[in-house]
Amino acid sequence: MLPPDEELDRHLFGRIVDLAVHDARPLTQALGLGRAELARLLGTHLPERLALLEGLDEDTGEDALEESDLRALLLEHRAGEGPEPVWLAAIVARRSLEANHLWQDMGFAGRDELGAMFRRHFPSLVDLNSGDMKWKKFFYRQLCAREGFLLCKSPHCERCDDYAACFDGEKGAPLRAAGPTP
Repeated sequence: MLPPDEELDRHLFGRIVDLAVHDARPLTQALGLGRAELARLLGTHLPERLALLEGLDEDTGEDALEESDLRALLLEHRAGEGPEPVWLAAIVARRSLEANHLWQDMGFAGRDELGAMFRRHFPSLVDLNSGDMKWKKFFYRQLCAREGFLLCKSPHCERCDDYAACFDGEKGAPLRAAGPTP
């Protein structure tokens, strides 16, 4: 069961950071956040983890081609003006480039945690994804539609031969066991 709203951010940011510290890249590059923003995030939600900032600089690494567009899409659907949706937009855009299901690439225990994050910080995006399409597929469908082309084989998902690839369950284990990293 997920924690109540007031604890949800701490819980989710804890999972995100726990996975990202094991990335081969510096934490700033793994999360797409510069040192100053990462310091704000940690100071707000994980103050006991501020030591992770040692030796880091502002370098977030080079953005992939679609990263800025995905950040913009997410921010258009953010709930409120707090810093959390801004941080999450950068993190989701960067982690979406990884090879697994998005919930795994974020360090979450399951898709329910990803859904809770989106419902809390990007509720209108959840409404837009009314068919519960896998998030990475949904993002690329939205970005392609903005550019005026349809990458999909069929204009209607229900008639598409690849329906299962976009909508069926997301099986798999979390990438790392839950729990804080020393």
